[in-house]
Amino acid sequence: MTKSNYKLTKEDFNQINKRSLFTYQLGWNYERMQGSGYLYMILPQLRKMYGDGTPELKEMMKTHTQFFNTSPFFHTIIAGFDLALEEKEGIGSKDAVNGIKTGLMGPFAPLGDSIFGSLVPAIMGTIAASMAAGGNLAGIVGIALWVAVAFLYDVFRWKQLEFAYKEGVKLVTTMRDTLNALVDAASVLGVFMMGALIATMINVEVSWLPKLGEKEINLQDLLNTIFPRLLPALITGAIFWLLGRKGMTSTKAIGIIIVVALALSALGHFGFNM
Repeated sequence: MTKSNYKLTKEDFNQINKRSLFTYQLGWNYERMQGSGYLYMILPQLRKMYGDGTPELKEMMKTHTQFFNTSPFFHTIIAGFDLALEEKEGIGSKDAVNGIKTGLMGPFAPLGDSIFGSLVPAIMGTIAASMAAGGNLAGIVGIALWVAVAFLYDVFRWKQLEFAYKEGVKLVTTMRDTLNALVDAASVLGVFMMGALIATMINVEVSWLPKLGEKEINLQDLLNTIFPRLLPALITGAIFWLLGRKGMTSTKAIGIIIVVALALSALGHFGFNM
């Protein structure tokens, strides 16, 4: 069996969307991120396409449990492209499906997280807090608006699956230039996001104040004049290097970070808030 004879229906889209909204992140782990959640989301449809228990189904299940991580606000677009290809080519689409998932998950991750995960909630939270600051019922209206926007998120996620499925490969080919521009823009945004996260989420300071005669020297102030947030950047680079070593896992790296942080803090020369 190389091609699928099954055509997805409205019921299939509804089932995928329900799993997307309520179970997609339940299988999240440090090794494959959202891989198991992605497979669970489309597993009933894969069974209909390839037949339950067939070698083709097993092969595609292995494919979909590989590393996958993107914004939960855009993953159903990728699933729509994926299912359109698999419906048309069956297991013959395996390499193309891998390419689409790998190529799109990166650009969509910072795009969705920065807009829908950070920017909009910050705006709505500010509006709600401002309306509630007066201590009147207007705060309830602000919270209701926030909930309404969150509901619109889910409507957006629900609609994009069927849209991407219907457009399928055509969208990728006819909008190649637009998608390339989007990928480039999202990549730049992702770099800025990573830099901002490093600077704000990793807080390491030199608390040691050596004396030169009667004067104390604030080493942290000196570092800030040379390169603000230099220590967080160096530590992040060291962790990336560490994760590239043979036999190193994220769990081991976290353990090393905890031990080193406790040891340096005990010396009294460094302050950590990571």
